[in-house]
Amino acid sequence: MKRLIVGLSGASGVIYGVRLLEVLRAIPDIETHLVVSKGAEVTLRLETQTSLADLKALAHVVHEHGNLAAPISSGSFRVMGMVVIPCSMKSLAQIALSLGDNLLSRAADVTLKERRKLVLVPRESPLHLGHLRHMTAVTEMGAVILPPAPSFYHGPMTIMDLVDQSLGKVLDQFEIEHHLFRRWGGDDA
Repeated sequence: MKRLIVGLSGASGVIYGVRLLEVLRAIPDIETHLVVSKGAEVTLRLETQTSLADLKALAHVVHEHGNLAAPISSGSFRVMGMVVIPCSMKSLAQIALSLGDNLLSRAADVTLKERRKLVLVPRESPLHLGHLRHMTAVTEMGAVILPPAPSFYHGPMTIMDLVDQSLGKVLDQFEIEHHLFRRWGGDDA
């Protein structure tokens, strides 16, 4: 069983995190470890019909945001990596500055120090220089910045088609097989 940490922070776009958990729940050899920030709890209520209890039920293991003694806060706890989806600019800054004062930023910091894959899905626009500097800092530390920037070559018909295409890009980072969108095939696509 492979373990993947999924962090949801307070940025708009919490549907990306909800849908990722739905997709991962259907993959038998992936165990998800969920941490949800207080901001994400608010955004979940504002943007979806999904309750916090229903969100937590999608994960295999749920860790409380304030619990710095959780297994995912230690490098000795083996995981394939972590994704923060959506990633608020606050969480991005905490990760960039190695501020491990909550479980989401601590788990991300541990992921980086252990040289494991960390994927951040920022949901902010436009970006100012501070945002860009934090993105540069985490990239230099080994993280991947993966904004949910949908493509259109796969012929999306619904908002969920756009969400799934972005999630497919996230899953690709962890080499997790999926069929969430039709891949680019060149001129004969």
